[in-house]
Amino acid sequence: MGRLTAFWITKVSHTPLSFLTRPSTLRGMLFMLLSALASAGMNGSVRHISGSLDPFEIAFFRVFFGLLVFAPLLVQGGIGRLRTKRLRLHALRGGLQAVAMLQFFTGLSLTPLAKAAALQFNIPLFSTLLAFVVLHETIRLRRVSALIIGFAGTVIILRPDIGGVDLGSILVVTAAATWASAIIVIKLLSRTDSSVTITIYGTLFMLPFTLMAALPYWQVPTLEQLAWLVAIGALASTHNLFVAQALRDAEVSVVMPFDFTKLIWSAIIGYLFFAEVPTVWTWIGGFTIFASATYITYSESRFKKGSSVQDAAANRREG
Repeated sequence: MGRLTAFWITKVSHTPLSFLTRPSTLRGMLFMLLSALASAGMNGSVRHISGSLDPFEIAFFRVFFGLLVFAPLLVQGGIGRLRTKRLRLHALRGGLQAVAMLQFFTGLSLTPLAKAAALQFNIPLFSTLLAFVVLHETIRLRRVSALIIGFAGTVIILRPDIGGVDLGSILVVTAAATWASAIIVIKLLSRTDSSVTITIYGTLFMLPFTLMAALPYWQVPTLEQLAWLVAIGALASTHNLFVAQALRDAEVSVVMPFDFTKLIWSAIIGYLFFAEVPTVWTWIGGFTIFASATYITYSESRFKKGSSVQDAAANRREG
């Protein structure tokens, strides 16, 4: 934990002020901050409407409105957007992401918002672990240490020694692991298919999966409920858009710390609208997981950048 804190301090102190004040960098920070707010707002909306609609039905409408967002891409790009030789892998990715969303939305209906947000920081940890196991990616000692510390943060939040672990928390953690599995499939797909093709197929396959899950609990939404469902879809799409824009405008290591505000926004929304007060263990555990995930993300980006430089140098020598 001390090493991770020192990493953050060193990173900030060695970052030139001129770089931090560049318009693109400031824009990236702002987009990441807004993406965290949009994510927390979506989670709060799911928590609110889950009192009158089943989480499985909420998940279906989240996917349905997400598909409407991507419809213009299909119209603009035509049937060529759907060309792929890996349909089964796309179906697997869609199924995994649908299961993760069903787990997470159900967990949100049972778990305080701040606690759910803190446990959601586990996704990069699970992704790193699965990349090592499934894709045989290199994992160095420092990353192993970060993984151990991050998962220790999860234990701090769950505190299984105090009355056991509640179902909602279990669902949020398993959702993070399932989401990480979908990320591994996306990495495999990205070797041959474009990001647009991957995104469209993911949404197309998620739609029937979530519909089948929702049908046993189906009820016709009222106009007020429909408005909330539209808001959930809009906030989710806004979150994804802002994250992509933040990563386009600035370095991962610069914008990622602002994702921690997701926990702060969630705590504020939980307190104002649901009278939830996060425990000190949620804050400690959440920071521990987030610091570990940020370190891993930063080290991976540095490693990929170094590999790209080496490949470019090798190409120049061969040329």
